[in-house]
Amino acid sequence: MPPSASTSRPERLRISTVAERAGVSRQTVEYYILLGLITPARDPRTRRRIFTEDHVRRVVLIRQLNQSGYPLREIREIWLRDKET
Repeated sequence: MPPSASTSRPERLRISTVAERAGVSRQTVEYYILLGLITPARDPRTRRRIFTEDHVRRVVLIRQLNQSGYPLREIREIWLRDKET
């Protein structure tokens, strides 16, 4: 019997897949990582970055906020403040 969606592990995505699903370039995703806007986990064996559908949603949100006039620095500061609370 296959595992239910609630117990299965999230799908692991490549950075190119995250970019494609979010409608941005791979370089944009790399830039968001550099700025600390998204933080992928690392596979302990291979040290490869691990992305999930949550990262896709976050990239889409960052892009929408940025296109609405919010600077990336401000988006980052808001999220950092929210993490502290």
